[in-house]
Amino acid sequence: MRQGRETLVELEITPGRANRARLGGAPVARQRDVLGTLRTVLFAPEDLALVKGDPSERRRFLDDLLVARQPRWAGVRSDYDRVLKQRGALLKSAAPVLQRRGRGSRRRSATLAEGESPDAAQAEALHTLGIWDAQLADLGSSLLYARLRLLRDLRPHLATAYEQVSAGVTAASATYRSSLRETAAAAIAEGEVPEIPDLREELLTSLAAVRDQEIERGVSLVGPHRDDVHLRLGDLPAKGYASHGESWSLALSLRLAAYRLLAHDLGDDPVLVLDDVFAELDAGRRERLAALVEDCEQVLVTAAVPQDVPDALRGRTLEVTLGAVAAGPT
Repeated sequence: MRQGRETLVELEITPGRANRARLGGAPVARQRDVLGTLRTVLFAPEDLALVKGDPSERRRFLDDLLVARQPRWAGVRSDYDRVLKQRGALLKSAAPVLQRRGRGSRRRSATLAEGESPDAAQAEALHTLGIWDAQLADLGSSLLYARLRLLRDLRPHLATAYEQVSAGVTAASATYRSSLRETAAAAIAEGEVPEIPDLREELLTSLAAVRDQEIERGVSLVGPHRDDVHLRLGDLPAKGYASHGESWSLALSLRLAAYRLLAHDLGDDPVLVLDDVFAELDAGRRERLAALVEDCEQVLVTAAVPQDVPDALRGRTLEVTLGAVAAGPT
């Protein structure tokens, strides 16, 4: 339901077959075409990884929120991943040629095409790498700019949500940690949002600075795929210092912040899905969370134990037993 109009979105997930989607009964050409129609915010037990997990979890959180906000970013991210994969393949395949720069090699004959000189092979590999550098910088600067603006918009919602969930025990904050050179990365960590052309130049400069390391290791060491979001509670990093309860509260606050940001952007509430989260919260946090979301327009709550669901969120109930769905108690 959006702006008073009902839209039917159907998703068909069949093991061993491609997923299919329909809008209003009609098939869509691409599954991502439904992203702008059905906006949801999901909080699940796995979201604890947003605080305690690898940087990839936090990058995915930002990128998923970007796509929910503006679906076109799904294409940008897909293109960036494609370029990153191609560049990585070149770094690996051309490493024997590129590593000969400035020194001899006992394996030249094994890495050169018939009649090809070492200098020509190196020049061709470096030229191709330069092409991928430019594409990585083009797409990476746009993606980085979008992430920085998103985090800037998200911060006040995060601070408010954590204060409400934790009853104001301490303050939550988030800073972006970039893989760019030290000066640019420091400015970004302070909350600056450089323009896309400036970010592109910084990416190219940073790529040039680590080129020898990339050739040696066969991986791309600079770009949005190497970045992280540092979450803090007060003056301490949440990862490694936050208690289990604090980590849950922070993860939940990130999702609530995303929900409020989308609601502000759209003028309509997204669908909020709380997947068995109350079992992980103490009584105080349960009641505070229920009070925060009870006025949301569409809320779907799942629980293994019915008593885990606060009274404020009890509505129409369905029971799922061994795959069978039946009406629950009213």
